[in-house]
Amino acid sequence: MAGEIAVDIEKRFPSGPVIRANFRLGLTAGSTTILFGSSGAGKTTVLRAIAGLEQPDRGVICFGDDVWLDTSQGRNLPPDLRRVGLLFQDYALFPHLTVRQNIEYGLQHHRKADRRRVCDEMMHLFEVTDLADRRPRDISGGQAQRVALARAVAPQPRILLLDEPLAALDVPTRTRVRVELRRLLERVGIPSVLVTHDRAEAITLGQRIVVMSEGTVRQIGPVDEVFRRPADAAVALAVGVESILVGVITRVESGLAKIQVGHLTVTAVALEGVREGQQALVCIRAEDVTLQPSGPRADSARNHLAGRIEAIESDGAVERVTVDCGFRLVAMITRNAREEMCLAAGGAIVVSVKATAVHLIPL
Repeated sequence: MAGEIAVDIEKRFPSGPVIRANFRLGLTAGSTTILFGSSGAGKTTVLRAIAGLEQPDRGVICFGDDVWLDTSQGRNLPPDLRRVGLLFQDYALFPHLTVRQNIEYGLQHHRKADRRRVCDEMMHLFEVTDLADRRPRDISGGQAQRVALARAVAPQPRILLLDEPLAALDVPTRTRVRVELRRLLERVGIPSVLVTHDRAEAITLGQRIVVMSEGTVRQIGPVDEVFRRPADAAVALAVGVESILVGVITRVESGLAKIQVGHLTVTAVALEGVREGQQALVCIRAEDVTLQPSGPRADSARNHLAGRIEAIESDGAVERVTVDCGFRLVAMITRNAREEMCLAAGGAIVVSVKATAVHLIPL
């Protein structure tokens, strides 16, 4: 099952940004497109508008040749006629119904025998057959997600819409269920659009990403490309680039650019069209920064900067190290690496960043 969805809508709220979304997505069977952005960016509003749960003030939404919304013509198909499958962050399972009854709920137009057959297929597909007679309060969060997904898929929707589907889970469960959710989405073969603000979820679950910031779509593309090469400062902030520096390009030669940042020079791969004297943002991801007690001499393809550790913040097995080397850089290392190097706030350190890992955004 595949298709194309085109969205061009505007929604105004009494407070907050005006949501303006204009994009077109090719949808292939089993593919997942991520609607990504921070809280208030407008992603859930767009998802609800696609579902038919939110009435835009203006706009058009089409799925293939079918017009779901056209405000100029007074057309706004209800969710059931759009044939969308919905999965909310709280899963919205009916607490008084069993797992089987929850899955069969969307199959009321089927004959009883067909409802049971389809439900049996869904329970087998999502590996919840042994939970058929239990109620939502008697199953785990991961199991509830599978049941909710089975209920959404049972009526054979044209597209699945998922709104922060892992937000209700605790962190350890979320990490495990994330991988399982990707497997299930690929298996059902229905294109999906998934809202999240979590970078790990976007990278794990999506093939393409639509980044929203302050109510507008800022960049669309393959997930890895967008995270590595944000189009502008708003996207860089949205996708969590830890170090965004302002500099001036002082030299472009042999495919490399020299950028003056404060009193230091950073080397990056030169983008086509960049020129000397041009201002640019220098974007460096924390996982691309290497720390070492002492470093080799700098060369044209790699940056080596001496600095002092400002702070170390722990996030479980991973630690964020902020270094002042004339400007602030953030590095992400394991706890074991920090212990082996005996790193502590105030200590001297050398940071290394490959030129290929430095992304320039010309201003």
